[in-house]
Amino acid sequence: MITEAHIITPDWPAPGNVRALCTTRHGGVSEPPWQTLNLGSHVGDQPEHVQQNRHRLAEYAGLKANDIGWLNQVHGTNVVELTEANVDTYPEADASYTRQPGIACAILTADCLPVVLADQNGTTIGGAHAGWRSLCGGVLENLITAMAVSPGNLTAWLGPAIGPESFEVGPEVREAFIAHHPEAEKAFTPTGARPGHYMADIYQLARIRLTNSGVAAIHGGGLCTVTDAERFYSFRRDGQTGRMATLVWLGK
Repeated sequence: MITEAHIITPDWPAPGNVRALCTTRHGGVSEPPWQTLNLGSHVGDQPEHVQQNRHRLAEYAGLKANDIGWLNQVHGTNVVELTEANVDTYPEADASYTRQPGIACAILTADCLPVVLADQNGTTIGGAHAGWRSLCGGVLENLITAMAVSPGNLTAWLGPAIGPESFEVGPEVREAFIAHHPEAEKAFTPTGARPGHYMADIYQLARIRLTNSGVAAIHGGGLCTVTDAERFYSFRRDGQTGRMATLVWLGK
């Protein structure tokens, strides 16, 4: 059973009808190496265990299991609007949004950055799977555009992701981000990296992209999936592993 101790609740000033949470690896039924609350159906876990974990999550959140909008995430930049017609169809996208109460945007991660957005009126919410490829390609900008809300009226929360002391990247990643925003240079440092490589701060990179899009209210960040093995799955640390879920929805 999932309890409050197994869940991270965003500390952000979202409207009262906006609900959001991020799971940890605890509270489910999956066996090693996916123990225990694996919510990813594509990582080799037994399908019945994944479904039972998803039902537990829905029950904890007070949602119907088929009202959680799981995506077919491909490290891209596509955004989909979730409605009653498509919420259970696994659309291929790396971000989703909805204006319909009771439908949850769901993002699966195990090092990539989950980002949730809510407008200050509590009418529109969205979530993005912001691994470096999607982030650099513009998934956050695409989500903000699709939500059709003034960026200044949006509040963002950054969930658990690979931390800056664990995220080593090649020079091509650094160059790709700097090509979009020169200030992204400050999110990379050679200190602690192999020769010719850099340590990257994906939280800082996301803040730069959000800020440049007009979003000023940015919260969260700082929870490292790699170093906190007790709470989080990490693909970079473990290889075959489970997936956490970050949900955001409008209460009915």
